[in-house]
Amino acid sequence: MKINEFMKKRKILIVVVCVVLIAALLGLHTAISANILSEQEDDNFVSTSNINPRYAEIMQRGSQALTQDTSAMASNTVTSSTPSTKAPTTAGTTAATASTKATAKATTATTRNNDTNTDAATVPQQEIPFATAAIPETPASYSDQWDLGYLIAVDNPDTSYACAKITLTDEDRDLLERLCMGEFGTGGFIGASLIAQCVKDSMSFEGFTSVAEVIRENRYDGSTEVGTNEECRQAVRYIFDENHDAVQHRILYMYNPYLVQSSFHESQNFILSYAGVRFFDSWA
Repeated sequence: MKINEFMKKRKILIVVVCVVLIAALLGLHTAISANILSEQEDDNFVSTSNINPRYAEIMQRGSQALTQDTSAMASNTVTSSTPSTKAPTTAGTTAATASTKATAKATTATTRNNDTNTDAATVPQQEIPFATAAIPETPASYSDQWDLGYLIAVDNPDTSYACAKITLTDEDRDLLERLCMGEFGTGGFIGASLIAQCVKDSMSFEGFTSVAEVIRENRYDGSTEVGTNEECRQAVRYIFDENHDAVQHRILYMYNPYLVQSSFHESQNFILSYAGVRFFDSWA
């Protein structure tokens, strides 16, 4: 009885205390979540100073081109999305032979499968060390990268990077535009361009002949069922039709460490982080 009377008399006070405690716990949780990666990740985020100052101009030109080319693209009869037979080079090495590629793909697939099955369940996030970009002895020129059409200047560019121009079929174009939306729709034109470059680099350097094959073999898991938007269409056009790249370096893999843990990705060659999504090249 005494407890009930106490509760009745102090009802408002108890509710206020509970609300304050809940708010404090939520605030603590948010702060911890926001800072899980801070010590290791802050230095790896792309600064706005790295973004091409002609970004708005590039976007506007892409929008106009999309409007002008809509009817032509609809009637496009291109039937092949096979990369050029000329093997581009990157980081001073030539493209691998077909048998080597096949072995590398199988190894990568096995590694990533094992990674998915174990990391989230058994490895605390803070125990996975974040890879860092290799900084060259001579400071990289941002303006040189921007003048070549790269959207983001990085401190570790590969000046020998050259990706073959790939012509998309209508089916591949539609699938890629939806993939850009599903993988990084929140990243706008730049985020979609990074995804599109990952796909183009995979087709050019790893020998994949379709977007569907890249999705399957590299295990991209972004939904392709949510449609797309103009920024994603512009990105695909910029990366494939105009044969530009988002960064002056090959990129093949990406993941969001705020959503999933992956020691596989962090064992690869880290290139940059944009809007929380980390992009990597392979070491091979």
